[in-house]
Amino acid sequence: MLEHLRPRTDLRNLIALLVIVSIVITLANTLYATWRVQRQVLIDTTLEANRAYAAKLASTSEIFFQLAQSQLHYSANQLGTNFDNEALLKSEVNRLREQTSSFNSVAVVDVQGVVKAISPESLTLKGMHLTSEASREALTLRQPLVSRPVLSAANNLLVFVSWPIWSGEGDYLGYIGGTIYLKKKSILNALLGEQFYRDGTTVYVLDSNNEVLYHPNRQLIGKILPAIVSSREEQNNGSLMLTGPGKATQLAGYAVVPTTGWTVVALKPISVTLDPLSGLLLNVLKNSVPFALLTLLVAVILARLIARPLFQLARKASRMDAQGVSREIGGISAWYFEAAQVKRALLTGIGLVQDKIGRLNSEVQTDPLTQLLNRRGLNAVLDFYRTLHQPFAILALDIDHFKSVNDNWGHDVGDRVIQQVASTLRASARQSDVVCRNGGEEFLMLLPDTPQEEALIIAERVRLSIAEAWHTDVGRITLSIGVGSWSAKPDTLLEKSLKQADAALYEAKKAGRNCVIAAATS
Repeated sequence: MLEHLRPRTDLRNLIALLVIVSIVITLANTLYATWRVQRQVLIDTTLEANRAYAAKLASTSEIFFQLAQSQLHYSANQLGTNFDNEALLKSEVNRLREQTSSFNSVAVVDVQGVVKAISPESLTLKGMHLTSEASREALTLRQPLVSRPVLSAANNLLVFVSWPIWSGEGDYLGYIGGTIYLKKKSILNALLGEQFYRDGTTVYVLDSNNEVLYHPNRQLIGKILPAIVSSREEQNNGSLMLTGPGKATQLAGYAVVPTTGWTVVALKPISVTLDPLSGLLLNVLKNSVPFALLTLLVAVILARLIARPLFQLARKASRMDAQGVSREIGGISAWYFEAAQVKRALLTGIGLVQDKIGRLNSEVQTDPLTQLLNRRGLNAVLDFYRTLHQPFAILALDIDHFKSVNDNWGHDVGDRVIQQVASTLRASARQSDVVCRNGGEEFLMLLPDTPQEEALIIAERVRLSIAEAWHTDVGRITLSIGVGSWSAKPDTLLEKSLKQADAALYEAKKAGRNCVIAAATS
């Protein structure tokens, strides 16, 4: 009798052991798959975010250099008609430096390389003969130039932007140029120094010879960084992983400024990117262990009676990350209490895994300061609209004079202003509208199924609500708003509509701010 019963007991233990092994392997596979997938998602998302960030900074720098050259071009035309008028020369260099804030210094140099006028006059270079590489290049080529980094006569490391001066008869008279300091306060540092992502991202700029033009560590300015040279591809923008001997892996995005050939690089350590992942897996593991132990105990005690339903549950558990698996597990016949507990434990575990993954995705797509969607979340919404061919109106919003808020009251007050504006935008939005923070003091509102005329009315209402609100720290602030739309027709590009709204925003800025401008319909 005992000999007959012993194999039956061993069989029950073997069945329990198989169930135990199956459940442990399933949970381990799920955790590992979750880790691998989420790790790659975080890396890919960060690479794309850094590429987009670098591209935005490169675009901003390109706009700046185009404006700077346009300002020099205008001054060159003015001076070409009366080049010997010293009062005019002095007035023009002072106006160009003080009115535009584009340059640290401005000079007019004649065809022999002699300084005829300079601002500020404290540089005491008037009448001197310039022999710097940048000056010789401007006099030789006689065309608009942005120089390589050079050491000036006043011993400042700088880049030099110049425009030739021609007389009405076509004679070359010299050039007018402005300097941008690399190691001192300048417009370049202002453009690149304001970090929109406060998540460990570092930005620096290289010229075409890989010499550092801007870096948060000013000791590196003027040095050569060969690592990015050997890894950079020959295209306008992109992303890659950078590794070096004894150095941490960096996730890099880069973009080229067309006018100058400079490369803007945005770097983020991979360790910072993957930091949230470890917390996710620990929480999933911590919440899964009690249910796994309960499942194992039930399997050992009632192995023979519950072998079939547990086998079915184990098969479904191996597909915990599949669509509809919860519904399939719910359809398994758990006709006794113990099987029902295992079934409920699996469903709870699946819910916890999916909830944690969803929470991580939400955190990746949410701006931590305002709790609005960030650029990653915006891209997900835009992809959704593009897939559904959903037409929508676009409001591109920017807080006016926000830099002065940070300068006068500090970044903490600036953050509170951004939070108050975000709260007002959220309250002004309809249930179907999407509000996101586009970076810094810029916001976007997407209004589905909204004609541009109605969007203009909504934009004006939003502008008034901001202008009339009283902010405890800074008083009243205003918004400039550009309005565009995407019709979802096959011949209309969504990216073009976004750029049109952004262009309308810049028009609103140029029109004096605190106004709404509609993009021209194409």
